[in-house]
Amino acid sequence: MTDRHLWIRADRLADRLRARARLDLPPVLAAVDAHRGLRGPYTAAGALVRTVAADAFARCPELAARHNVELASVAPELVATVPAAWQTLEWTVCEGERTRYYSGLHTLNIANGLADFLRSYLGAHDDGPRTLVVENVHEADPTDVELLTVLLRRNDIPQLRLVLGAAAGIAGPLSAALAARAGVVDVPTSALPGTGGDARAFVDSDGTSDDPADRAAYDRLPRPEREALHDIRCAELHALGEQSLALGAIVHHAERGSRPRVAGVRAIEHAMGHCRKVGLHHAAADLGARGRALVDQGDRPALWWYFTEGVAASLTAVGRFDEAAAVYEDARATSADPEVHLMCAYGIAMLHVDHLSPHRRDLRAARAWLNLASVLATRLPDPRTRLSRTVSGRNGLALLELHEGRPEEAVRLLDDCLAVLDGELEDHPLHRLLLRHDRARALAAAGRLEDALADHLAVVALDPGSAEHHFHVGTALRALGRDEEALAAFGRVLPLSPPFPGAHHHIGDTLMRLGDPARALAAFERALVLDPGHVGALVGRAGLRCSLGDAAGAWSDVTTGLALAPDDAHLLCLKAKLLAERGETEEAGRVATGVLELDPDLAEAWALRGRLRFEGGDVRGALADLDRAVALGDRPELRYHRAVAYEEAGRYGEAAADYRLVLAVSDDADTRARLDFCLRSAG
Repeated sequence: MTDRHLWIRADRLADRLRARARLDLPPVLAAVDAHRGLRGPYTAAGALVRTVAADAFARCPELAARHNVELASVAPELVATVPAAWQTLEWTVCEGERTRYYSGLHTLNIANGLADFLRSYLGAHDDGPRTLVVENVHEADPTDVELLTVLLRRNDIPQLRLVLGAAAGIAGPLSAALAARAGVVDVPTSALPGTGGDARAFVDSDGTSDDPADRAAYDRLPRPEREALHDIRCAELHALGEQSLALGAIVHHAERGSRPRVAGVRAIEHAMGHCRKVGLHHAAADLGARGRALVDQGDRPALWWYFTEGVAASLTAVGRFDEAAAVYEDARATSADPEVHLMCAYGIAMLHVDHLSPHRRDLRAARAWLNLASVLATRLPDPRTRLSRTVSGRNGLALLELHEGRPEEAVRLLDDCLAVLDGELEDHPLHRLLLRHDRARALAAAGRLEDALADHLAVVALDPGSAEHHFHVGTALRALGRDEEALAAFGRVLPLSPPFPGAHHHIGDTLMRLGDPARALAAFERALVLDPGHVGALVGRAGLRCSLGDAAGAWSDVTTGLALAPDDAHLLCLKAKLLAERGETEEAGRVATGVLELDPDLAEAWALRGRLRFEGGDVRGALADLDRAVALGDRPELRYHRAVAYEEAGRYGEAAADYRLVLAVSDDADTRARLDFCLRSAG
């Protein structure tokens, strides 16, 4: 076989195994099963890490600390082996007080961290490529699917050969990655053996066997015998003491054993709580739905709401907003509890405020839901809960005010919230941290950049182990023009988090402003290795390539970026610039005008259209555009272009003033000659 990676495609595992045995492959690094019924999220990744961890840490001891979050997330049994993975404030409060969870992008960062781990580990060998065999990919959890997609597309792990065994039913990004990067070995279905099947074998496979005879034998058993087999298998797995089993097979057997509404519910509650904490939201949503199916709302309302809220929040985290809204609506239709209605109202409002795309967002409806939540908060009997819910509602209203362009009102609301916490709820550190973070956003939007930075620094002081908070300090420092300090802040993000493309993108932008294009290019390229669809990094690299004379590379980045974000003003502006450099000035002008309709505050677009008008002989129109560009972004290159237009228009005094300002920061011979000419011409 000449393909680096292979997809062995057959409906049954036995056929795939026979086909793989006939292939000439490099030595096997690990052979793992991805069926999510075994260990839930990261079933395959966890099996791989457990297989290689001891050798990897012996060869490369630094890997345990460098990838602690990734390793502990996919193989929680290694928590005792790697340095502490979670040291942020979220992990010090009880479950009921936690207000923030990992975003849906966290698992992409984990996948890239595991890819880096494998690259370093395999790089420590000098004996050629290794084969990673992953079976039952069509039954994998989304976390493993995401990891395999990353491993397929990343070209910086040359020693890794993937052999994926799966049935034909694979869709989405993994399907595209397989089509682009893997050869296909199609295997015909063999005849089934004429045996009666083994029900115990089916149970011991944790429900993952694709042998129809075993499944049929299991289905023929009377219910009490099936339940007894599940109880036995569940006890065997519990005895192993492995946390990852509690996320998959243990739940499976507890649900089907003799006490599903006791043991099953307890197993689901534990698994969902773990998955939410570490950001495994697809699994958390599935587990919560299974919990809701087993819990009677009337008998155990608190547990029913625990599962309901967990489902809705987890669906929201992975972008399944319509399903989340349906869960909230179902809860409203079946509950008469004021607090349930309050939380549903708040959750629906936040879908509009923070999550839905602009064309679907209804801020008026969001305000109505938040007003309802505020009214319901006054009806809660417990005074501390009443205050806490009131503060949450005002926080939501502040975010709404921010979206509607009233940042000072948002700041006022958040000030009130913090005053309530300081006076009445002193033991809510995480809630206080969230409010200061949100107030920093509002202060920045109000133009109070120093105050915003002060809040971000206060948040970091409260929770120094959080990569996200250092990242926000970096963005606040950049807004103030304190680029060296911003670069240091972004640097503090990297060791606290799995690979984070956003941090590398901002490092690249900051290095560009500091005049270091070589390091900036490396940062943009690192961001795009981690996430080829990161539009900000594509914008940064395209602009850098354009300035370095790499028109073909810039055009490639612009084309890729516009396929992902067709209305991105920065990409369209770069497209117009590249068109102008090709001599397609009419089309360049049309694109530049379109950019200004999208973003009338983009100085670069005004400057570009001004230069195009000047070159076309429209000096008056050019000056109007260049005036606007300078007003929006007073930079030497913009003043230079305006000075040239002033000079052409015979307005020598104004041209000289701009040339002088350019020369104050750059001793350019052409600019000095033009200044001398304008001074002489002005008499």
